[in-house]
Amino acid sequence: MTPGALDGVVVADFSRVLAGPYATMMLADLGAEVIKIERPGGGDDTRHWGPPFDVDGQATYFNAVNRNKRSVVLDLHSAQGVEQAREIVRGADIVVENFRTGTMERMGLGYADLVVHRPDLIYCSITGFGAGQGAELPGYDLLVQAVGGLMSVTGPQPGEPTKVGVAVVDVLAGLHALTGILAALHHRTATGVGQKVETNLLSTLLSSLVNQASAYVGAGVVPGIMGNRHPSIAPYEVFSTADRPLVLAVGNDKQFRALCVALGCESLADSASYADNTARVANREALFAELTQRLRTRGGDEWFTVLTAAGVPVGPINDIGQAFELAKRLELDAVVDVPGTAVPQVANPIRLSATPVQYRSAPPPFGG
Repeated sequence: MTPGALDGVVVADFSRVLAGPYATMMLADLGAEVIKIERPGGGDDTRHWGPPFDVDGQATYFNAVNRNKRSVVLDLHSAQGVEQAREIVRGADIVVENFRTGTMERMGLGYADLVVHRPDLIYCSITGFGAGQGAELPGYDLLVQAVGGLMSVTGPQPGEPTKVGVAVVDVLAGLHALTGILAALHHRTATGVGQKVETNLLSTLLSSLVNQASAYVGAGVVPGIMGNRHPSIAPYEVFSTADRPLVLAVGNDKQFRALCVALGCESLADSASYADNTARVANREALFAELTQRLRTRGGDEWFTVLTAAGVPVGPINDIGQAFELAKRLELDAVVDVPGTAVPQVANPIRLSATPVQYRSAPPPFGG
């Protein structure tokens, strides 16, 4: 097997559930050896988060973020378990943990405890709300979506705040942790010195709100729920057709004119009411009615073919099965086989030409 980009890097993974395990699986996919440290009596909570379970009886939630790892069961409430953990850390380059603030320190496994003996150690802590006044708050994705503002801009209409259909804040926090770890590795290569990497779910979400957060910080605008519409672009939403809904994501004037020509209403592109994006946003209700009237004359699949050929960003609203079928048609290799199991896995989306992502082993059995 071709060596991975992180070949030879060892990770002591004290994390569980989603944000930390996602980050450490990405490290493992890139070639690192990841030792997943689990508590006695069942291990990572997600081992039991089902249904659904795969054909081997394993929770598919656990499978999603734990391939390419080795599981070691340690009782960190015992002196023996802590000493075994320290032994693992002594042979590691990276520690990742997502306990509540202070937990690792109480066990003698905090950054200050370990860096004394390992100045080159990279130590990543993922928390819900940081190590300050929010240290005792529980870091669950749903809670952060609520208090962090994401639900306030997500939902079918005002008054119906809705969570995103996946624990997206955890995933984003894992990716931010991964970025920090890789930056720290680069710094260590140059200097020989490690460092502590910290991120938290709330700060991750606020950063990831991008234009919505910037609207508040830069202009004092508090965004609200707009359903499937975009606050700054039109037409950029869901439209009905003769049979199934379509999404139009028209981002510039050229695309808008191409849409109008394909729909047989080029005069709309010449109208002062829709001449540029600012005008279209101001007159979005009237524009929505005009476009819907024309889109309802044909089915969604037909419009998808016609509008795609015209260079208009358009797409059907697929379920997850249909999304994987689309990826297959586009030859994106979104599903992979992993040695040691008949259960396929979702592929890592990173492609590296010299050090490709590796799929060495299935998510580990408890303690294996």
